[in-house]
Amino acid sequence: MVQAIQIHRHGGPEELRIVDLPVGEPGPGEVRIRHRAIGLNFIDVYFRTGLYASALPLVPGGEGAGVIEAVGPGVTHLAVGDRAAYAGPQGSYCEARVMPAATVCKLPDAIDFDTGAAMMLKGLTAQYLLRKCKPVEGLQPGDFVLFHAAAGGVGLIACQWARALGLQLIGTAGSDDKCALALANGAAHAINYTREDFAARVQEITGGRGVKVVYDSVGKDTWEGSLSCLRPFGLMVSFGNASGPVPPFAPGILGAKGSLYVTRQTLFTHMATRESTQAMADDLFAVVTSGQVKIHIGQRFALQDVQQAHRALEARKTTGCTILTLP
Repeated sequence: MVQAIQIHRHGGPEELRIVDLPVGEPGPGEVRIRHRAIGLNFIDVYFRTGLYASALPLVPGGEGAGVIEAVGPGVTHLAVGDRAAYAGPQGSYCEARVMPAATVCKLPDAIDFDTGAAMMLKGLTAQYLLRKCKPVEGLQPGDFVLFHAAAGGVGLIACQWARALGLQLIGTAGSDDKCALALANGAAHAINYTREDFAARVQEITGGRGVKVVYDSVGKDTWEGSLSCLRPFGLMVSFGNASGPVPPFAPGILGAKGSLYVTRQTLFTHMATRESTQAMADDLFAVVTSGQVKIHIGQRFALQDVQQAHRALEARKTTGCTILTLP
């Protein structure tokens, strides 16, 4: 038996309950991993509240790092005793789990377990956003992009990675301290959206040209303003709903604002194969081990304090990455 956090019905943080669950042997294509640290992400809130559908009861969480305890038939890239980390299906809020091996990657010796747990889902998200979601004419050094929630876990990684790629990232955040954090991590400009009209400020920064890409995990509250930030043929990349889902809109608005493109992205489409997952992870491991991207862990909570962690996350009281720790 292992200790785990489980929900039996959708709702608030109080629905996250400590339980004891059995953990079996891995089947074909599976591994059993003993967690040393677990990542916390806003998508966990979506599963807890029911915004994202899931069968109940559910052990939330899609990110972790630890040691491989057992390997099922057909798994060749991992062995018992390997240090490993993953972004994968829900189920990480536990001491150990059996899971598909396809999204589990060997963790380089230079990266510790806390960092591994904090970086996989967020770092791989930043990887596909900056390296794969590009406008028709591509991105070149010096180009402006807008990144909402720039002081969050994905945001701070994206700020640093964008700087390494030569991009001028304009970040938004909800306080002066968070803006300063984004700037310290590579953002070329930062906008406190509680004090400024971010769309007007983006036009000022770009000399009225607008940005080539907007990366938006906020959703409802930033949608219209984000479209107004784009230059003609610009790309709106929606990848989250922290303020609520984007309401239905008439496609004609995209034409009126400059023949814009819109895409709704999810990480696991990009991780559909073992090969694509490993290639993305190798890219992430390279920028982290080189020092171009540092993983900032702003908060640590014991696994048993997961309710408190969710409350802090939803209240936007966190910066950088948050992890759940184990004894």
